[in-house]
Amino acid sequence: MDFSWQESRRAYADAAEWFVGTTALVGDRWTQPGLGEWDVRALVGHTSRAFLTVETYLDRPAETVEVASTAAYFRATSTAAAGSAVAARGRDAGTALSADPAAAVAEIAARVLQLLDTRDGTELVTTIVGGMRLRDYLPTRTFELAVHTSDLAAALGEPLVVPRTAATQALAVVTELALAYDLAGGLLLAATGRPVPPTGFSVL
Repeated sequence: MDFSWQESRRAYADAAEWFVGTTALVGDRWTQPGLGEWDVRALVGHTSRAFLTVETYLDRPAETVEVASTAAYFRATSTAAAGSAVAARGRDAGTALSADPAAAVAEIAARVLQLLDTRDGTELVTTIVGGMRLRDYLPTRTFELAVHTSDLAAALGEPLVVPRTAATQALAVVTELALAYDLAGGLLLAATGRPVPPTGFSVL
């Protein structure tokens, strides 16, 4: 991936706007199925962490770069991402959104976007897998927003219209990971409506 900081900021902001807007459509459907073992509240809670981790990691400056790219972050977190702790954090994050989750999500998004307005992407942050440049970490959050807002929209029966800027970055991540794991063939088959060899095909 070779996106400028301005491009990444715009993609993240557009993805954030889509997530906030989709969350506002939930109404009284917080306990209906969301994704896997998550209900809609837990799915929204998990997705809100795409804001909260940016805020948290900016408070944890790193001294060196240990993870050099967006795709490298996903490769490094692939095992942890499948763990039960992720599901638990999603439920906890959903609970933390309190009585009005949609309003809470809008407030968190506005706060983090305002914080990013004061940064230039060169900052080193300490992520769960080590030090990264903010400009490399932020697209991982855009990816999470794009994917999980798609999950939320599907659960609510809303259109899956990912903002073009966010989709461009998310698809670039998918392509990099598919190439890294020699999964380009499966990705091409899936994208063109053909049967995908292994059940549960994923680049993550």
